[in-house]
Amino acid sequence: MTTATHETVQRTAPELPAHRDRNVLRWLTAYTASMVGDSVYYIALSWAAVQAGTPAQAGLVMTASAVPRALLMLGGGVIADRLGPRRVVIGSDAVRCAAVLAVAALLYATTPGLWPLALLALVFGAVDAVFMPAVGALPARVTSRGQLARVQGMRGLGIRFASVVGGPLGGLGVAVGGAATAFALAGLLIAVSVPLLCSVRIRELPADDKAAAAGGTAWGDLLAGLRYVRRHRVLAPLLLAVALGDLGFVGPLNVGLTLLADERGWGAAGMGWVLSGFGVGAGAASLLLTLRGRLPHAGRLAGWSILAGSVAIGALAFAPTLVTAVGTALLIGLLAGLSGAVCGALLQTQTAPAYLGRVTAVSSLVSVGLTPLSMPVSAAAVGAWGTGPVFVASAAVCGLGGVVALSVRNLRRAELPR
Repeated sequence: MTTATHETVQRTAPELPAHRDRNVLRWLTAYTASMVGDSVYYIALSWAAVQAGTPAQAGLVMTASAVPRALLMLGGGVIADRLGPRRVVIGSDAVRCAAVLAVAALLYATTPGLWPLALLALVFGAVDAVFMPAVGALPARVTSRGQLARVQGMRGLGIRFASVVGGPLGGLGVAVGGAATAFALAGLLIAVSVPLLCSVRIRELPADDKAAAAGGTAWGDLLAGLRYVRRHRVLAPLLLAVALGDLGFVGPLNVGLTLLADERGWGAAGMGWVLSGFGVGAGAASLLLTLRGRLPHAGRLAGWSILAGSVAIGALAFAPTLVTAVGTALLIGLLAGLSGAVCGALLQTQTAPAYLGRVTAVSSLVSVGLTPLSMPVSAAAVGAWGTGPVFVASAAVCGLGGVVALSVRNLRRAELPR
């Protein structure tokens, strides 16, 4: 009788929220430290490349990582599912840390030119192809399914923190000791994540999921992951909606915003205020999901947020004053952050844990591998037709993502777990 009562109490005990779970907080600290290190690394790489070569050569170095990242991303998802996400993330951070510290030591000792910087960028791109799918698969092994939405919000806060802190830290490192010091700082920040990740407890996959994670050859596993996405009634339209939203969002909010600020005479400071407004809005959306843990009608919320955000993107090009532009950017950040967090939470909760690495790889390939291609297209289009038509066209593409989310019944009715 006592044993039965004890088991009942265990089954009905309230679940510990993720933001109060020390295991999740260790994971979040490791992830945030790694992301801050990434931000410092990019500052150091850009500074070192500009100092060592021409602007064109520096641009090639900065984009060198994109090629291996795009080519290897899908294979990285297979590796993450086969070997386990924590093991892959630890290995990836260890390799990145060693590579960055090696270049820092080389820069302290000599002036080697561009070749070690290009090699470092290629290494980072190849490692990112494995790291990013593993990072996407890890939360499901760290917390329960009911807390995945909250963890997605916490992850968003970590990304915002890294973007705010990483830039000044990188600049400080360059000011104190040049690119070598900034690289060393980046390596040390990435190194912080390794012991923390080693201490994170992970949940074992059930036997059926283990078989799905490594059921045959690597090529067979890759095809199985793609079939899983294609046949899934929520994931397939969700990934299409995310792809359209990203394609319509990246160009205007990167290259387009720079050209808009120059056209309106806002200057670099004005552009910084607009970007800050976006960052505050996106951070508020992540904080909302962190505190609430679950938002009802997730599919509908994602669709309407994408649609409303697309309208705000189009309106940004016609903002009459800088203050109006900052307010519009804050609204864009809030809506884009909300739709991004909800879509990310749906991806986490709708995907079987055994496939999360491969599903995240597909999503990351679109966001990181293909979407940046819209930036030079946006720049050329602004030069030909001006900011207004390009922002409106981009908003229309983004809005199509919302249309997909609202028109596909299974996605529209998708809910986050309680």
